[in-house]
Amino acid sequence: MVILGISSVVGEIPPGCAADEVARPGGDPCSRNLFSDWLGKTDSEIDARIQDTFQQIFYGDDESERIYYPVGDDLAYIWDVASNDVRSEGMSYGMMIAVQLDRKEEFDRLWKWAHTYMRHADGPRKGYFAWQCATDGSQMDPGSASDGELWIAMTLFLASGRWGDGDGIFNYRAEANAILESMLNANRSHDDISSMFDLERKVIRFVPLESWAEVTDPSYQLPSFLECFAKWADNDREFWAGAAEAAREMLRKSAHPDTGLMPDYSDFEGRPFVLGGHEDFRFDAWRTIAHVALDHVWFGKDPWQLEQSNRVLRFLGGFGADMPNQFTVDGKPLSAQPSSGLFAMAAVGAQAVDRETGLPFVQYLWDVPTPTGFYRYYDGLLVLMGLIHVSGDFCAYAPDQDEEAKCCSTQP
Repeated sequence: MVILGISSVVGEIPPGCAADEVARPGGDPCSRNLFSDWLGKTDSEIDARIQDTFQQIFYGDDESERIYYPVGDDLAYIWDVASNDVRSEGMSYGMMIAVQLDRKEEFDRLWKWAHTYMRHADGPRKGYFAWQCATDGSQMDPGSASDGELWIAMTLFLASGRWGDGDGIFNYRAEANAILESMLNANRSHDDISSMFDLERKVIRFVPLESWAEVTDPSYQLPSFLECFAKWADNDREFWAGAAEAAREMLRKSAHPDTGLMPDYSDFEGRPFVLGGHEDFRFDAWRTIAHVALDHVWFGKDPWQLEQSNRVLRFLGGFGADMPNQFTVDGKPLSAQPSSGLFAMAAVGAQAVDRETGLPFVQYLWDVPTPTGFYRYYDGLLVLMGLIHVSGDFCAYAPDQDEEAKCCSTQP
């Protein structure tokens, strides 16, 4: 088991972890290293594979490889090349990659850019982040995509746990708590703006607007993050625990019983929400495969997650290396084009399936070239995060507090 940049075996196997899993430092969750277990790769090979991918995506060729762009002495953004914009999604993924790979400078640059240009300092959206900006920092759309805040808050908690807290906006834990407080703020009656969660049902909304109050996105259901908030947040821990259970229920409701595929958008009963093709399994929905598996790896509270992971990977595995990247939820292909990002998310799903079902996806992720060119943003981020997950190094670094509050795996 390798912690990137350290290359050492860590920890003892704690109660509740299987014999082939490794304890995380400081009581963090156990995780399976499928590159080692299934492919026989060494720690140095795994470290090199991940570092090479990171270097290309963050510091490769300006025109065809990188998506991370420093600005001045202390800022940086993640560029969605195809859309020519900067998104809260991409910024949060860049921050997550940085904290998982112990890249504090890159993390702080991204966080300062997001805080400076994307976060609303006042008005009815105070505390929210604009989901879309130009590369000069000007806001293209002041509205928010609720998953951006969810991911950014999680990365800030992890930064607090990994590096400790600094001053001002680098008091990571205080900033994470401030975002959670904003997400639940129910006193937003101006211009249709709402809280990011339905406060009664504890389900995250697709966007924080009353006119979209009954719409969610299955890929925004992150019970593993919400479970951690229930342990780490200064306030509303009971709410966050309930939200974690609501997210698990939403994932169960949204999955097709035969294919396991979920739509991009759904209502609160899990029914596909018809809007421009987003009632189908498309680019957002790829992430549901990873989110189900991560919750299983970290917490293991829902036996259905094993069923679901095997179901969806068996369905996708039937297409082999030519697996299309879009389907109707009942399994009709909508594209002949494969995508490395979907294969990467399926490889993360392999952490919750049997070897025969998961091995082809893990092998594909190991072998796939790091994405380049016009569409390198989304595929590239998912491939790099997939590598970190499947190496067993996607960790929950708990903020400094009592043992009971730490985010630890409880699966048998």
